[in-house]
Amino acid sequence: MPPKVKFQKEEIVSAAVRVARKRGFDAVTARDVAKELGVSVSPIFTYFDTMEQLRAEVYEFARGLYRAYIERGLAEAIPFLGVWHQYLAFAHEEPELYRLLFLTKPDNVSGGAMEALRFSQDLARESIMRTYNMDAHTADCYFRNMWLAAFSFATLVVTDDCPYTDEEIFAIGTELSLAICKAYKDIPGLPEGNFDRDAIFKELVAR
Repeated sequence: MPPKVKFQKEEIVSAAVRVARKRGFDAVTARDVAKELGVSVSPIFTYFDTMEQLRAEVYEFARGLYRAYIERGLAEAIPFLGVWHQYLAFAHEEPELYRLLFLTKPDNVSGGAMEALRFSQDLARESIMRTYNMDAHTADCYFRNMWLAAFSFATLVVTDDCPYTDEEIFAIGTELSLAICKAYKDIPGLPEGNFDRDAIFKELVAR
């Protein structure tokens, strides 16, 4: 009779997530996950044919956790600023998972910053349209610009090179949000790129 499997699939995935959180996604190897579980590598390959399958499970866990952060942000009084807050909270609290989702594109696992942008944009679009009275295209442009700024701050946080406090970051986020929203409302064609850049700058500079 073959030996009874001691661990369930979910326990192996949880161990792999713990390894990723502590030492980064590159540390999710059969040996390191087995060490986290305190066993040989055999139980891992009872449920997974390759380590890439297990690594994909870790990626999906990170993606689901990030989604939960963003949904908490969308539930706040000002939804997009809530998203801004929660995005930075994710960077503070889950730096290695942030690296996985936003700063790397693992082999054979979908990922990378642009996929994360689209994923986040899909979650936030309806709230932005409703809150700021924008059509879908304008809401997507607004989100893109704000997300790129948030990405810059979060990357500084994760790389331990951020000179700004959270309060300063949130204040900058408010300034950017107001400026972008006002520009899209006041300059016809701006989200589509159909505007006279030189004329608008000339008018602004003359004020």
